[in-house]
Amino acid sequence: MNTSLPQFSTSAKAPGLSQRRIAVRGQSSHNNRSKQNVFLGRRPYKSMGLEMTPTVSTSAAEAESYSRDLSSTPRLIQHKQEARTFYRFLSIVYDKIVNPGHWTIDMRDAALEPAQLDRSDLKVVDVGGGTGFCTQGVVKTVDPNNVTLIDQSPHQMAKAKQKADLKGVTFVEGDAEDLPFETDSFDRYTSAGSIEYWPEPQRGICEAYRVINEGGVACLIGPVHPTFWLSRFFADMWMLFPTEQEYIDWFTKAGFTDVKMTRIGPKWYRGVRRHGLIMGCSVTGVKPKAGDSPLDLGPKQEDSGAAASNTNVFKFLFRVVVGSTAGAYYFFLPVYMWFKNLIWPKSWEM
Repeated sequence: MNTSLPQFSTSAKAPGLSQRRIAVRGQSSHNNRSKQNVFLGRRPYKSMGLEMTPTVSTSAAEAESYSRDLSSTPRLIQHKQEARTFYRFLSIVYDKIVNPGHWTIDMRDAALEPAQLDRSDLKVVDVGGGTGFCTQGVVKTVDPNNVTLIDQSPHQMAKAKQKADLKGVTFVEGDAEDLPFETDSFDRYTSAGSIEYWPEPQRGICEAYRVINEGGVACLIGPVHPTFWLSRFFADMWMLFPTEQEYIDWFTKAGFTDVKMTRIGPKWYRGVRRHGLIMGCSVTGVKPKAGDSPLDLGPKQEDSGAAASNTNVFKFLFRVVVGSTAGAYYFFLPVYMWFKNLIWPKSWEM
């Protein structure tokens, strides 16, 4: 299957495209599986200082719609207790090491734009908020007293609580797949860099649907699956890197309408996505009616926090150590891409 990205027309010869929005328009049957037809809006973007307009395509999601067997890859840190332990140590340097290479302020602003955080009185929940970097983007336009940050890691939240601009935010320790909030209780749902650790991503997105009001918007920001073989190996060893089509399918099955996707990435990648991205897209959907998600998933697979248990200590330690080692690849990758951007001719494809 062709995994190349759709082509774009530009007003100047540009090295790459940092973001674009994809909107689901309908469904069609192909090769015995359901697939959304996706269109690119004709909206001008700026990347590397050049104004760009994507060309319209009727199958733009094809680049990331290949099928795969999720059960065939280990994804060692895609478990609640393993992720909790992983972040116990990563929280110490998260804002200094992870964000500069993978999750910059301009990426955050582009990712949150579709969330329609356009009123200070909106009631917002930021799920898997961690050290509060995404929440800091939310409180730029929303009163902090109307914002709730929830995360299963007390170590991550301890960092968030120290940030002056998050004063007034409510902090809750909890599970993204079992949110401790009433149905229809928020106007907006945001989540950045959390889905990759959810054992059941579909359940977490159904919870996003449940907790927002009718007409509310959910915005989920996360990684995208690599196509380059070496990057794919380390990604699949580490955690969940969904394809773009998987995001769209999960949102649609949960009951969301007007599902849209915005691609994001560090500017120095020049639009390169074959290595995957820890923060590669922002997906939004609108809740069409009040109540729970129409998708009933039954009991959840894993508990979080004090309710969780690991019956096999050696298996747990193996997952944490080997999974974290595999994840180290993605801490060196943005450095490599940064140096490559410096020395690689701007007229050559990265």
